[in-house]
Amino acid sequence: MQTTTPSRLIPRLAAALAALVLLAGCGLSRTNSGGWISGDGQVDQIAVAQRGPAIDLSGTTLEGKQISLAGTRGRPTVVNVWGAWCGDCIAEAGDLQKAHAQLGNQASFVGIDIRDASVDQAKAFQRAHRITYPSIYSPGGEAVLAFAHSVSPQTIPATLVLDAQGRVAAVIRGTLPSTLTLVEVVQAVAANGPSASPVSGGANAGAAS
Repeated sequence: MQTTTPSRLIPRLAAALAALVLLAGCGLSRTNSGGWISGDGQVDQIAVAQRGPAIDLSGTTLEGKQISLAGTRGRPTVVNVWGAWCGDCIAEAGDLQKAHAQLGNQASFVGIDIRDASVDQAKAFQRAHRITYPSIYSPGGEAVLAFAHSVSPQTIPATLVLDAQGRVAAVIRGTLPSTLTLVEVVQAVAANGPSASPVSGGANAGAAS
């Protein structure tokens, strides 16, 4: 009967650990600034009275155009934090684009592309997934700091729904559960208005344009 010595176990354990890291996707991806965090996709809805100030963020899109979230006010805005290198971002890209198409002029959509080595890399991602809404290019991730009170700068993907006043009204940390989830969250935020009763939080609510 053949026995396995400790020295033979070490390579096997190393291989098993490497496989686990790969399966974890973005949640355990490493950069010079540390590990990335991937949430569970639960929707965190924020009562109207508890929403903070309007988000003030502007930047340059992947196409080289200037964009500001102030220009999207008057209807809900979906902000998605993504990177072409992120497996969970790839998984949810189709649902985001479908929600964008379904919601039409009911909501605006803006992406924030982080940690991609080049604009070309990010554009290739957009083409591959037929993304038609603009994204701010923020290779250092600084643009995400505008949402520091709502989501960790290391959480990716993350989807935030702003109300018509530009305040964070809902947050989805991790992969978007479905197109329907986002559409329903956006419609709930739109229905609330500036003074309506808050929507109760839950894991199956949704948002977007």
